[in-house]
Amino acid sequence: MSNADVIVSQLGASQGDLPLVISAESTVSSLADSHEKLSALVDKYLLNCGGLLFRGFEVGGIDGFHNFVKSFGHPLLSYEFGSTPRSNVAKGIYTSTEYPAHQTIPLHSEQAYTLSWPMKIWFYCITSAQSGGETPIADNRRIYNAMNPSIRERFSRHGLMYVRNYGGGLDVAWQKVFNTDDRSVVENYCRQNTIEFEWKEDGELRTRQRCQAVTQHPRTHDWIWFNQAHLFHVSNLQPEIRETLLDIVGEENLPRNVYYGDGSPIEDTVLEEIRHVLDQYKVIFPWQSGDVLMLDNMLASHAREPFSGERKVVVAMAESFQGSSLP
Repeated sequence: MSNADVIVSQLGASQGDLPLVISAESTVSSLADSHEKLSALVDKYLLNCGGLLFRGFEVGGIDGFHNFVKSFGHPLLSYEFGSTPRSNVAKGIYTSTEYPAHQTIPLHSEQAYTLSWPMKIWFYCITSAQSGGETPIADNRRIYNAMNPSIRERFSRHGLMYVRNYGGGLDVAWQKVFNTDDRSVVENYCRQNTIEFEWKEDGELRTRQRCQAVTQHPRTHDWIWFNQAHLFHVSNLQPEIRETLLDIVGEENLPRNVYYGDGSPIEDTVLEEIRHVLDQYKVIFPWQSGDVLMLDNMLASHAREPFSGERKVVVAMAESFQGSSLP
């Protein structure tokens, strides 16, 4: 399908597969000059497919990416209460998660472990990796529908409780997570966001927060799988690392863990089944340098494959949404 200087096509093998590709007919087309057409296509397609890949456009570097994201009418969000290391590239533009190249980052929606998250997230591939380094995506509606009904019901009924222990050489320091050295600022943030907190004897911080496991999209009203239980749960660690950490710090001081919302443990077998469903719906496509990927952060989740060679992908988030606290 052609829309003047852009072409809309299906990247996946079957209708409805993520992402829908919007490509430039001309090699000199820029995101800035095509904004009016692209904005209309976003309005038409994003809520249906969950993710759009803009390919073949002149982006204009970090500044051009920044301007493109802002052109959709929402201020860029800062990375507050983050769970992974990132670096600020420009105002509202961050590096993608800075985990070692050999590691896989499983599917997740950004900040689904909180009660406040961005509705939109963009990725800009400045340099594609020599090999690997893809950003797989998946449809959270399909994942919800495919999940074992008994698991879905249990997660929906109880919600989840995320427990985090910051710093200590094992995880991101609380000063970086909350972007401050002031304990009172941290405490105020926690109170405002329904996060339980305690300062431990060693000066480090522990938090607990009860959050949704499934939810409805505020515009489409589709039910979606929306949590990071499979990432936070201790079963996500390699067995030898899990055993060592439990021996050294104990379960209560693990850098991160997750329980049912009533505080009872989630069975390892349940997490195994969840990961299997996620893997079934993962869509992998190769990055091309200059690609810009736009996701509805609730409808689509994203991941990262291991890679070799230089890889540079930056991220922007916008349109904060406040979820509901659990009773």
